[in-house]
Amino acid sequence: MKVVVIQGPNLNMLGKREQHLYGPMTLEEIHEQMKVAAEQNGVEIEFFQSNLEGEIVDRVQECMGDADGIIINPAAYSHTSIAIRDAIAAAELPTIEVHMTNIHAREEFRRHSMTAEVCTGVVAGVGAFSYHLALIGMIQIMNEIKMAKEQQAQ
Repeated sequence: MKVVVIQGPNLNMLGKREQHLYGPMTLEEIHEQMKVAAEQNGVEIEFFQSNLEGEIVDRVQECMGDADGIIINPAAYSHTSIAIRDAIAAAELPTIEVHMTNIHAREEFRRHSMTAEVCTGVVAGVGAFSYHLALIGMIQIMNEIKMAKEQQAQ
């Protein structure tokens, strides 16, 4: 099983920007922890980060036929990107949206996620641990899909 983790704009600045909101961990440190958890569960994991909307759309589309699930933090694009929303919907893969902060407790313009509407689930407000929870959830979802396919094959 393979999970692709897609990171949106400014997440490459984690550990440097707004530590009072996002904490001290860097994106590399978060990815390293996810990699360890994925290996412990026999899951292949791949990481991608871009500040460009079109590159994120391209990467979501590339997951079709190449991945079993997507974990995505579209960051600011969560609130504005119909293109990323449509790519997630078209991919037809289990997708979990991640936000390190509780977007519902932030500025009004951050309280609605266009992309969450087409995701399987959302994890928000648990800081860097949000990614770990998303990975655990994705592993569970992929295992359930695998079991359902096996039962149908019988």
